[in-house]
Amino acid sequence: MKNNMKKFSLLLFGLVLLLAACGGGTESKGDEKNNASESGSKGEKTYKIGISQYVDHPSLNAATDGFKKAIEESGLKVEFDPQTAAGDNSLNTTIANNFVSSGVDLIFANATPSAQAAAAATGDIPIIFTSVTDAVGAELVASMEAPGKNVTGTIDLHPDTISKTVAFLKELGVKKVGMVYNAGEQNSVAQVTEVKKIAAEHGLTIEEASAATSADVKQATESLVGKAEAFYIITDNTVVSALESVIDVANTNKLPLIVGELDSVARGGLAAYGFQYFDIGYEAGQMAVKILKGEAKPAETPAQYPQNLKLVINKKVADSLGIDVKDTWGAELLEQ
Repeated sequence: MKNNMKKFSLLLFGLVLLLAACGGGTESKGDEKNNASESGSKGEKTYKIGISQYVDHPSLNAATDGFKKAIEESGLKVEFDPQTAAGDNSLNTTIANNFVSSGVDLIFANATPSAQAAAAATGDIPIIFTSVTDAVGAELVASMEAPGKNVTGTIDLHPDTISKTVAFLKELGVKKVGMVYNAGEQNSVAQVTEVKKIAAEHGLTIEEASAATSADVKQATESLVGKAEAFYIITDNTVVSALESVIDVANTNKLPLIVGELDSVARGGLAAYGFQYFDIGYEAGQMAVKILKGEAKPAETPAQYPQNLKLVINKKVADSLGIDVKDTWGAELLEQ
């Protein structure tokens, strides 16, 4: 009897060990499955990018398209939340704050006011800007080479743009240049200041008119008729968004209209030393990819100048003004 009880106890003990081993094996497989699921989730993360664009016009739209293209080509899974402030700084601030509260992974700020609003809203979320003229003056970065904070990006003013444009105006025989801009845009004030400095060196004078909104652009432009021999419209978001008003005044009065970027040449400007906004948006997108992947930090990613500066002349407009395009200008002709 004792021997039978002893055998039964040993058999029961063995069954317990066997069940424990099986249970342990099942738990291990379950853990492996959970770990694989978590790993898969991390590998397939969907990033959220808030896009804050100051105003709707072809140049800024092209920059946003370039940014998205770079992101799409990277293979990252991304959800974009595009918002446009329609030139309203208070709405700019609201957009930026909403992005922060919703916890986006990165903010793409298209134009100086949008970038400033985003930078004021967060010091933690990475911000990539484009279409900013003076990133240092706008206090977005400490320097182009070492931004120093959570903000970096691409600017829309090549170092040689203004000097070459003023020289071209002089080549046209212009002595008095009319400029319409929004005095409330920091990037515009910086450009006008530089234009006036270089113009003085070439013996040209600048006649100014300010337009606070796109609705004011035509009247401001008309106020310069009789005072200016040509118009020079810089990359001012307010004015460029209403460029057709300037074109109308220039055409009616047979005055050359020099613009700050190539998209405006296609819209009816005479000429521009410029680059493609799609390109600076694309370069900003490449920065964003590296930052999202953890391969770079905004503070250590140098802000970039635009590349491939070239003179483009609208042949149809030149012909209407009786301007002969000289071979020495090395211009690319836009045929329309």
